[in-house]
Amino acid sequence: MNGVIYARYSSEKQKEESIEGQLRECKAFAKRNDIHIVDTYIDRAISAKTDNRPSFQKMIKDSAKKPFDVILVWKLDRFARNRYDSAHYKSVLRKNGVKVVSVTESISEGAEGILLESLLEGMAKYYSAELSEKVVRGLTENALKCLYNGGTLPIGYVVDANQQYQIDPVAAPAVLEAFQLYASGTSMQKLADRFNLAGIRTKRGGKLDTDNITRMLHNRKYIGEYRYRDIVVPNGIPAIVSEELFNRVQERMAANKKAPAKHKAEDEYLLTTKLYCGKCKCFMVGESGTGKSGLVHRYYKCVGVKHHKGCDKKSVKKEWIENIILDQIQKIIFDDELLEYLADMAFERQGTNTMLPILRQQYAETERAINNFLNAIQQGIITESTKQRMEELEQLKSELSVQIAKEEFAQPTLTKEQILFWFHRLRKMDIHKIDHRRRLIDSFINSIYLFDDRMVIMFNYKDGSKTITFKEIENTMNGSDLTAFGAPNEPASFPEACRFLFCFIRAVCSFQ
Repeated sequence: MNGVIYARYSSEKQKEESIEGQLRECKAFAKRNDIHIVDTYIDRAISAKTDNRPSFQKMIKDSAKKPFDVILVWKLDRFARNRYDSAHYKSVLRKNGVKVVSVTESISEGAEGILLESLLEGMAKYYSAELSEKVVRGLTENALKCLYNGGTLPIGYVVDANQQYQIDPVAAPAVLEAFQLYASGTSMQKLADRFNLAGIRTKRGGKLDTDNITRMLHNRKYIGEYRYRDIVVPNGIPAIVSEELFNRVQERMAANKKAPAKHKAEDEYLLTTKLYCGKCKCFMVGESGTGKSGLVHRYYKCVGVKHHKGCDKKSVKKEWIENIILDQIQKIIFDDELLEYLADMAFERQGTNTMLPILRQQYAETERAINNFLNAIQQGIITESTKQRMEELEQLKSELSVQIAKEEFAQPTLTKEQILFWFHRLRKMDIHKIDHRRRLIDSFINSIYLFDDRMVIMFNYKDGSKTITFKEIENTMNGSDLTAFGAPNEPASFPEACRFLFCFIRAVCSFQ
């Protein structure tokens, strides 16, 4: 993969030599893991408490062009020390398909930073979903009455003042003729030409092509069928063609339909940059191959093995290891005692907003000044300067109100019940859906060290140690046939103790 290095030192305790050390360790990490460094971004004598860093901002902007896949930093505090800046810019990078990797730390982020990021992102997702549900309810009520619900109207229909479908007397006869001609053997291109010669255009004023004709001939509205989501109402709108003619057209279209081209699906390797070889500590990356039977086999392979660096770690099947990781995540999600503990910690660790008390005090003082002026006006004391000062105070009050709202939204204070609510929502995720699998893994997993007989799973919150063998996992997966996914074979030696870290939720969706 392609990568860049971001290095920084502040003027407080570090000096120029610090940059050289950061670059040296980042380049060594890149070489071990077959990462091609395409650029380097350096900020000198600038603190990470602010995002006003020229090279940092250029790196974020460049990520939109997708020239690199990963950003390497010596430590995560080189990237940002302000948790809100960190959450925001990591969200931007995730949208651009870029991950931030620390080359010297096993825990990618502070627990409270991960929690705050996840809660803010989750809250934005929740309110967006709630608004969507309200909109859908309104549209559903319209659908039950067979009213127009927005979108592009099919050619041949208009909408009256009551939002009801009516037949367009100009275009409807041409639509009926198109169905009749196609059923008789006329090609779609000739139908498109006829419409264009007749001056019939799309609702946006463009000429018709064969794609427009195809959609028209498939549209069941022309037989009077109203459809919205799961609501289907036969004869809900005026019909232009008969059902018999419509069915004859569908039969001819099915007979003429060519077999669709088969595209090779690119499967997503969810553990990329998280899965390490337990022997040589290099990344394990996704690979695929086609067997003699034509089936595609997907697996993770050690970079050290791939590039003949002396490692003998065996590859592991993709689905097998991803299912194990998701099973471990679910055990955390459904542990009520653990979630209570995490909620207590999250509630206590919320950051204190130092700006809000100042803004609220200024707002209160401004309101008092306005009230004093109003009392003076009621007593008959009014001058030009009084009027001007009142306008200035009203303007200041409005500006302070906006600033307070921004601060409250940027750093909300959540109750323990709200925090638990976000945690419990994760239980509804379907691990059979690729986007849900991705979110759970990205939220919980920091790193995985894979050996031939066991693995060490590092989550984002430290709480004790545990060694997990594959045999133990198979015995606790509720009867799942893990061997069907191809477990590693020969066991190898491994220290008895390993750190097992629990986590907080992160990327449910990007917080804007």
